[in-house]
Amino acid sequence: MALIDGPRLPARSGKTRQLVVFLHGYGANGDDLISIGREWQYWLPDTAFVAPHAPEICPASGLGRQWFALTFRDPGERWRGVNHAMPALNDFLDAELARHDLGADRLALVGFSQGTMMALHVGLRRKTVPAAILGYSGILVSPPAGVADPSPRAPEAAAPPILLVHGEADEVIPVEGMFMTADQLAKDGIASQWHLSPRIGHGIDGGGLRHGGLFLASSFGMPYPIE
Repeated sequence: MALIDGPRLPARSGKTRQLVVFLHGYGANGDDLISIGREWQYWLPDTAFVAPHAPEICPASGLGRQWFALTFRDPGERWRGVNHAMPALNDFLDAELARHDLGADRLALVGFSQGTMMALHVGLRRKTVPAAILGYSGILVSPPAGVADPSPRAPEAAAPPILLVHGEADEVIPVEGMFMTADQLAKDGIASQWHLSPRIGHGIDGGGLRHGGLFLASSFGMPYPIE
């Protein structure tokens, strides 16, 4: 798996105390998400942001990238994909934390679509789980029937705060996927919150961004902002 890298946004205060890593969707790249950090800097002044480009070229998109290939015909491809992409992403996360001299508990993962699959899969399996996982328009990838998990998740008691945000009119990953993800997490003893964006398709609206930014601020222990 190739090394990954992408655009960065330094902490507005000049003192980095937290790190947010954006994981983009299938066929996109890190440039699609890094600008969200600018919208969140008011609530997260001590937070650095980075949005790595996924390691593989996406054949379905000229300049886009993918965390793993999708044919939409093989029911096991998502499970194999998240496991295949996990080591390179973990190496990147560890390197970024070391770059800022931060502990692993000062990390938050923010995914969109395929990036949400990666955020949930990797975040729940790190030795020290992140401070928060925020997933837009994505799902939790579960192993096919009869397939063992090669990387068991952290104990239930160690699970981080999780927020799932989804567009009510999502035409790529229907909103039922969010509810199925929340139900599966609950069955596994992991609590999650969710936010539904009315009349929104496969994207993120202003309300979803605000909800996500405040969720991260709360998860990092920041005081609730006064606007």
